[in-house]
Amino acid sequence: MARPGRRGAGAPRTDRGAQRARAPRAAEQGIIPVLAELAREVDSAVQRPPTRPAVRTKFQVVALLVREERARLMADGGPSASRRTQELKRLDGVATMLARTAARDTSLLALLAEDARVSDAARAFKATVMRAGGLEPPEEPEPAAPAAPAPGAEARVVPRSVISRQLANPFLAPDFEAAAERAAPRTRRLAGWELLEPLFRSFEHAATGAPACMPLPEARSRTAPHGRELMPHQAQVVAATAAGHRTFLLADEPGLGKTAQALLAAQAADAYPLLVVAPNVVKANWANEVGLWTPQRRSTVVHGDGERVDGFADVVIVNYELLDRHVGWLGDLGFRGMVVDEAHFIKNKTSQRSQHVLALSERIRARAGRPLLMALTGTPLINDIEDFRAIWQFLGWIDDTQPLGALQAALEATGLTPADLGFYAAARTCVIDMGIVRRRKVDVVADIPARRVADLPVELEGAAGRSIRAAEVALARRLVSRYRSALEARDDAVVDGIDHELARRVAAAELKDSTSNAGGENVFTVVRRIGQAKAGLAADYAAQLARNVGKVVFFAKHVDVMDQAEQTFADRGIRYASIRGDQTPKAREKNIAAFTGDPDVSIVVCSLMAAGVGLNLQVASNLVLAELSWTDAEQTQAIDRIHRIGQTEPVTAWRIIAAQTVDARIAKLIDSKSGLAARALDGAEEEDVSPSTTVQLEALVGLLTDALAAEGVG
Repeated sequence: MARPGRRGAGAPRTDRGAQRARAPRAAEQGIIPVLAELAREVDSAVQRPPTRPAVRTKFQVVALLVREERARLMADGGPSASRRTQELKRLDGVATMLARTAARDTSLLALLAEDARVSDAARAFKATVMRAGGLEPPEEPEPAAPAAPAPGAEARVVPRSVISRQLANPFLAPDFEAAAERAAPRTRRLAGWELLEPLFRSFEHAATGAPACMPLPEARSRTAPHGRELMPHQAQVVAATAAGHRTFLLADEPGLGKTAQALLAAQAADAYPLLVVAPNVVKANWANEVGLWTPQRRSTVVHGDGERVDGFADVVIVNYELLDRHVGWLGDLGFRGMVVDEAHFIKNKTSQRSQHVLALSERIRARAGRPLLMALTGTPLINDIEDFRAIWQFLGWIDDTQPLGALQAALEATGLTPADLGFYAAARTCVIDMGIVRRRKVDVVADIPARRVADLPVELEGAAGRSIRAAEVALARRLVSRYRSALEARDDAVVDGIDHELARRVAAAELKDSTSNAGGENVFTVVRRIGQAKAGLAADYAAQLARNVGKVVFFAKHVDVMDQAEQTFADRGIRYASIRGDQTPKAREKNIAAFTGDPDVSIVVCSLMAAGVGLNLQVASNLVLAELSWTDAEQTQAIDRIHRIGQTEPVTAWRIIAAQTVDARIAKLIDSKSGLAARALDGAEEEDVSPSTTVQLEALVGLLTDALAAEGVG
């Protein structure tokens, strides 16, 4: 027989005799104390595994009612502010108990998802709990047929670190500003008019010949946090964000610092956590730029199944190809900003990556009232004016059928309809004012150096990346072994820390052996393998540049890297010319003429040794260095093929660097030895004070000293 007052499993307290014994206090009335007691029962049950289905149902019902009660309190104008604050604090206590329970059994987290299935038993129990708390449950609609799972859903993953973040904050409070904006009444003067087609065509019929750019405020300061200087055109976008603007189609030409503008705009809007969707080739560069421009913010890059993802990072960076696997948890993380780099990648709305981007944008806009949304592309239009459609939809300016929100209101305010003569010009202005920003190099030529080197770090993934890292580890171990053998052979006292002079002698001996002996792994073979592994990524970036800015010069040292790049361009339908050392003078001149004179030839693939001198290629202002030189002189000679008399635009050399390899070490050594620490060139010729052997030697010394330091020496 049950003891007096003992409740049945899963039933909320309804003992009428106990209620008559004394009047309940205010804190014991209502739904919250019922939820608190059920949460304690669930926690107690989970501590005695396995967790039974009835306990899981109870957990889900409590979580649902906590969410609904929180939303009701926030929306209800009845309770006083102090009473509302008190009630919310009590709800937070229940939520904390649920979080602690979920930490004991992480399978319960799946029940917190917004799309989690609610069983008939859970709905019935929810109604019972609501009545026990003095609430009338709503009438339940007829159950709908189960929806088919989204394509690719079976392959989706949730990284462990993301689960930890969800455990730490399992309930994301809704932003009621978002609901208010969606519920805002609209004027209907343009009801019945087809507006999207006229909006798209306004950029053809009302074009002025000048770049489309919204009015931008002058920035009060051009100094970014931690002292870095912004160029004036960059500071304007940040100032516009600080003034309250939240959607941008940032269409500046490559080389004008769109990444920095986006990151500083996110800081100005406090749009964290921030989601960045970018091509694979620039993922590592985004993480690097976060460290440069907003060093107080943590970034994480999503690779593969996300085993190394930091779920608590401020900036999450993912490439388009991985969205299918991660779109589920990305939609639930609570982002307050989203940046889509190379946004022309989503122009085809039927593609899976476009659908994922648009779905994520919609979820962010539904949860956050005024999120920061930025589409970055140097070429928003590829083939047709309709290429705007997916980008505008990502920004929330339109949906599938009509303009939305502020754009609809702006069109109404013109007092015009598509039948009026002035509608196209007015409509174009309305769209531009929503946040289109377009500046060309020639427009801001006074802001940027005449020529500069921009490093683009890339990550080597897959078997090639693992093999290269293993080769570097083997090289470092060999250096350490040589160092220890030399140290043991000495007669003097034990050295305290690293003997740097001995380290240099060991590195010099290794370098000499590498030069004279072609067999085995050495610094030269490792660097060449890095070049081969970077070839596809470098070609991919050159192809993006060609789409954005036109003609591009591509430099490589080795024939196999040139071959791989040319194959990439051919596969993508990009016409290219080739300049190699084994060409006849006639063939060489024919390829140069094709690149400089044929507008359809977008890229010239050049051998660093064969084309580094004597060529005039200033028809391009962008150059890709797929492989590093051992001296700055070779690099400068390559850049000088386009930075010549007759060049009318600032020149940018994009140097592809394999992050976390000896490649990055060599790049820093070349810069430190040649006075390029500022990463900007003023056009003056500088004497090369770093012969190649010095850079090679210093690279080996660095590998050795780092390996010794990792072992605790020094």
